[in-house]
Amino acid sequence: MTFTFRPLDPLQDAELLHRWVTHPKAAFWMMQDAKLEDVERAYMEIAADEHHHALLGLRDGVPAFLMEKYDPAHRELVGLYDPQPGDVGMHFLTPATDTPVHGFTRAVITAVMAHLFEDPAVERVVVEPDVSNKAVQALNEAVGFVADREIQKPEKKALLSFCTREGFLNRHSLAATEVSA
Repeated sequence: MTFTFRPLDPLQDAELLHRWVTHPKAAFWMMQDAKLEDVERAYMEIAADEHHHALLGLRDGVPAFLMEKYDPAHRELVGLYDPQPGDVGMHFLTPATDTPVHGFTRAVITAVMAHLFEDPAVERVVVEPDVSNKAVQALNEAVGFVADREIQKPEKKALLSFCTREGFLNRHSLAATEVSA
């Protein structure tokens, strides 16, 4: 699967995002009760923030997933760990579908990680999924994340995890070898 990325347009993309983030399967996104205006406002704030960016992942030109990247020294994890130069925080959301494609979410997180590491300044990706979100923790591990410790954020207990460029490349090369074998 091949994906491309484009900046999210908070007004143009709000209806699509609203469907995605309010779906019951997106419970960990914590926007279940959000109104369209709430989604617009949240992503307008991100668009105006120099330390937080939202992108749509496209498959064949059609929006297929949401990706956010942020500077953990300024957003999300301030005071919860010691950020290192080259750290970037990441969130991603694949929307619920009636016709799931086997391997899609793993392909998405792999594409997201590859996109982040295209920036030579990025040395390590930081994530903080809910401790009860075992599915995303398994995906994170599959692409090279290593769990560090549980942390308490205002909205959740999270599993702080890191993936170095080397860790991702090692896992990505291993996965490619397993697929071709």
